[in-house]
Amino acid sequence: MKQVQIGQTGPKVGALGYGAMSFTNFYGPSTEEGSHAILDACLELGIDHIDTSNVYGMGRSENFIGSWLAKRSDNPFRIATKASIRRGDDGKNYFDNSPEHLEAELDGSLKRMGVDRVDLFYVHRRVQEVPVEEVAGFLSTLIAKGKIGGYGFSEIAPTTLRRAHSEHPVAAVQSEYSLQTRSPEMGLVQSCAELGAAMVAFSPVGRGMLTDRPHTLKEAAEYPFLTNNPRFVEPNLSANLKNSAEFQTLAADLGLPAAGLAIAWLIAQGDHVLPIPGTRSVERLKELAAGAERTLTSGELAQVEKVLPIGWCHGDRYNQGQWNGPEKYC
Repeated sequence: MKQVQIGQTGPKVGALGYGAMSFTNFYGPSTEEGSHAILDACLELGIDHIDTSNVYGMGRSENFIGSWLAKRSDNPFRIATKASIRRGDDGKNYFDNSPEHLEAELDGSLKRMGVDRVDLFYVHRRVQEVPVEEVAGFLSTLIAKGKIGGYGFSEIAPTTLRRAHSEHPVAAVQSEYSLQTRSPEMGLVQSCAELGAAMVAFSPVGRGMLTDRPHTLKEAAEYPFLTNNPRFVEPNLSANLKNSAEFQTLAADLGLPAAGLAIAWLIAQGDHVLPIPGTRSVERLKELAAGAERTLTSGELAQVEKVLPIGWCHGDRYNQGQWNGPEKYC
């Protein structure tokens, strides 16, 4: 499998990672046994970068990773986790970039997973009132302490990346990026490449839209996140399903699962691009991994662009409430 380097001096990992939000019940029920089966499959498929967070199931994802690691004498994975999202007494999320919160939550993550350090630690959401240079400076002290290998930010603007990088090199930026969400191409993908930061793409198969089994309206309504998401409500969903059907046909013609073609396309967007899909199915994981083993030709890439040209997707990627936190920059 092609390799991607996490930051200027960080480790190299396989060009396909795994997003362990799927170890929670966010997209359907998960179990410890099933999550361990996924980690076993990752190892067999050459997927060695695991992405989690302190808030994924309020520690559930990290606990499952920790119980899997506890059965081994080594850690074969390069692990990333995150902090900064907190739940208020009113049940709403707010964000905390204070040194006290970030280090305390990191320590909790390390304990849950049973490790001394993680290779990558993200600020999950930026607090606009806190200078990002101060946050980057503090995160560099965690590197010096040996608790993290590098740091990054999730859902930030290219300008924020450059400000943080001026204080200490940023190892990675995480953002939604796929054939249906291409806004990172308006500066973020390019800035990451210029600065030597990995561009870590979450939801790389469009929350299931870019697969051979996209959610129907009834199925989408079963998930709290999707039920009011602009892309999964009518009339947008029907239009998107029509376009994704054409993509499925192209994938079959190219000898790939649709999800695999979506991954192959993303990996072709730059040597620093690292998709981190999530799934609770070993079979679906194999479909995704098939894309990481396929190098698309220029002609095949042109076919993909013809079927799903930039701007094809109906509806915003978030509704108004879901936009709380991510930085808009275009």
